[in-house]
Amino acid sequence: MSIMEVASGAIRRDETVEIVLLLAFAGGYIDAYTWIIHGVMANAQTANLIFLWVYATAGDWPKALHFVPPILAFAVGIVIAAWLRRIVGERAGAISTLLEILLLIAIGILHNRLPDLAGTLGISLVAAMQAASFTKVEGTICSTVMITGNMRQAIETIFAVASGGAAPGTLRRSGIFFALCAVFGFGAAVGAFATKGIPDLALAIPVVALLIVLLRCETPHREAT
Repeated sequence: MSIMEVASGAIRRDETVEIVLLLAFAGGYIDAYTWIIHGVMANAQTANLIFLWVYATAGDWPKALHFVPPILAFAVGIVIAAWLRRIVGERAGAISTLLEILLLIAIGILHNRLPDLAGTLGISLVAAMQAASFTKVEGTICSTVMITGNMRQAIETIFAVASGGAAPGTLRRSGIFFALCAVFGFGAAVGAFATKGIPDLALAIPVVALLIVLLRCETPHREAT
């Protein structure tokens, strides 16, 4: 999609490749951060649920219950994102991103005083809002907080091209999904490196990425005034 197509409303601003790649970077980064610092996953609630039941069936309830707060916080974040979509419509993505930025800043400030509360609750809330607010790239369902679905679509579209009869744009779509997987992994690598090297400042990097997303989402509104 070209810049003119975005400007003319052919696709929504929050569904552009630029924005979803930035979000995928932030998604991978935040998951690495929470795993290293708190031993839970911010985005991958499947993993949290598995760990919960693995420890529960072994009778290790303290470890099992460690994975409950991020799951509950993720659920709350989904509800908040759904509520925003209902009351503000297309601006929900931008407002959700602003809230994510503010939450990450607060988490960075509270990290030393309330590490478990800030990490397991706050960051899972951020992840859920991102997951629920940004669900498409150029009109196609995607995820910016995990790669399983993106990988499936990338492989399916490559197969469609290789087997013949693929619709126009299929190869480009496959490239976008492969890029989402790669950027998510890159974000996780950067997140792991930064979390170990500069733990007190590590959350500044996803804040910058989300700030760029917010500015890009809001560009059409500023131009229209």
